Amino acid sequence: MNILKMHINNFGKLENKKINLEKGINIIYGKNESGKSTLLKFIIGIFFGLSKNKNGKIISDYDKYTPWSNKEFSGKLEYELDNKNKYEIFREFNKKNPQIYDENLEEISKKFNIDKTNGNQFFYEQTNVDENLFKSTIVSEQQEIKLEEKEQNQLIQKMTNIISTGEDNISFQKIINKLNKKQLEEIGTKRSQDRPINILSNRLEEIENKKEYLKQFIDKKNEIEQKNKYIQNIIESKEIELEIIKKQKNIIENEELQKEKIKIKKENVEEYNEKINNLKNKKEILEKDNEIKKETLKIQIILEIIYIIITIIMLSIKNNLIATIGMIITILNLIYILYKKSKSKKNNKQKYNNKKIQINNIENEIKILEESKNKKIEQIKIEQNKIKYEKYLQENNTKEYYKKILPLNFIEEILNKKELNLEIEKLQNEINNEKISFNTNNIEKNNIIKKLEELVKIEEEYYFLQEQYKELKFNNEAIEIARQELENTYEEMKKNITPEFTYNLSKIISKISNGKYNKIKFDDKNGITVELQNGNYISAEKLSIGTIDQLYLSLRLAAANQISKENLPIILDEVFAFYDKERLENILKYINEEFENRQILIFTCTNRESELLEKNNITFNYITI
Repeated sequence: MNILKMHINNFGKLENKKINLEKGINIIYGKNESGKSTLLKFIIGIFFGLSKNKNGKIISDYDKYTPWSNKEFSGKLEYELDNKNKYEIFREFNKKNPQIYDENLEEISKKFNIDKTNGNQFFYEQTNVDENLFKSTIVSEQQEIKLEEKEQNQLIQKMTNIISTGEDNISFQKIINKLNKKQLEEIGTKRSQDRPINILSNRLEEIENKKEYLKQFIDKKNEIEQKNKYIQNIIESKEIELEIIKKQKNIIENEELQKEKIKIKKENVEEYNEKINNLKNKKEILEKDNEIKKETLKIQIILEIIYIIITIIMLSIKNNLIATIGMIITILNLIYILYKKSKSKKNNKQKYNNKKIQINNIENEIKILEESKNKKIEQIKIEQNKIKYEKYLQENNTKEYYKKILPLNFIEEILNKKELNLEIEKLQNEINNEKISFNTNNIEKNNIIKKLEELVKIEEEYYFLQEQYKELKFNNEAIEIARQELENTYEEMKKNITPEFTYNLSKIISKISNGKYNKIKFDDKNGITVELQNGNYISAEKLSIGTIDQLYLSLRLAAANQISKENLPIILDEVFAFYDKERLENILKYINEEFENRQILIFTCTNRESELLEKNNITFNYITI
């Protein structure tokens, strides 16, 4: 891979800057604070974007390189992969994702995976190198190469990390130690106490015991529910029986009430009979009295006839003074008698007629009473039949309604009970007693339900803790697997990669030290050891700081061959500032010989590199910032 062109609109102190790079060595010269490191950050930013997180710094890279004015914070970079495919990347740094174009200037940004956190992954997909690996191998900065003496152990540790894991900021042993610490602190072991897995295990055991204790109340609750179900059936049955008896009582009471009404009506009939009899008696008396009056009138008529006959006889006797006087007296007497009789007859006739009227009235009244009496008798018959029919109908309706619930013979038995009030009282007492039992059971059931609610809560807790326990076990297994995989990978690296890595490293250090150090070895026990010219091995810790600097750069150069299928550019930012002339000349020769297929970017504030390259007839591209 080669970076071909860069166009910086605004990035930090760089403004409207165009830079063309070439294959091979590129010297990027500039005085201190001229923008060399800014240009390096621009390259990294184009590929990976700028983070707004401080990550332990005083200010984030985004804020550090944002232009002070409201100028366009953007730039473009053109590069070519080993397969000769060319791409242009335009990035506005205030946006997460860049615009990517192929050599036909067709935008292909969406052809690459877009990560929510890190944005477009085009560079990783093309090179298999992420930002961390890029900065820890491809890019070497002065502050990473030259360390103070007190930081020598840190540099050696970085070299150990590169040899053992491929990255300078990743230590196999530290990872293992962190895994062990994480496992102990966040999970725990069988031998640990008061760790999450121990606390969970103990709590789960407590809950398990409590669950076993509380589960017995499930059976008790079921038993009470069965009892109450049985009691409820009894209550329902007895309430139905009570209802039937009450209905039967109502039927009987209604029947008695109707009979009472009929009785009253019968008494009314008797009253009618009595009145009729009285009227008949009165009629009879009046009729008898009229008969006497009638006979009297007949006698009177007879007497009148006799008087008339006598008068006629006496009138027939002539010249008889006595007879004449007697006749006159008789006639006067007859006249008086006839007068009296006439008056008496008239009175008797009037009385007779009056009584006749009374008799007629009585007969009419008797007739009316007889009709009313007959109506009452007819009503009584109707109501008697109605009572029988209603009783029959109600009892049959009762049988028809309740036979679905109770046996018919049992219903008939209930309907035939005589002491209904006693039966009602007895049933009501039995129902009340059953209800008391039912309520007593419910009180006990409610107490059990509280315990079962506690069971539900602890089961929820048990489930939740089990999930946590499973998660801890899963995490524990994951750590175990990770540890095993790390160990396997580590062993694989030591077996296959580390020998090749140390071979390349030995080759590099031998050339740049003019054979002073010929061989580099690494093992877990002794770490990095270096072979001297006399064949003796010494620990890297005993080397001079300058040699350690060379060794560390050699390691990064060796790592560059291992990390990607692409021949990525090697970027060196002021890494030779503390190299003497001999060491600098050796490393430049080595880079030119060993990395002829790679693009080399050397950022420097001196002319030493360009002078030595010219001295050794090494072609390079010179750029001034």
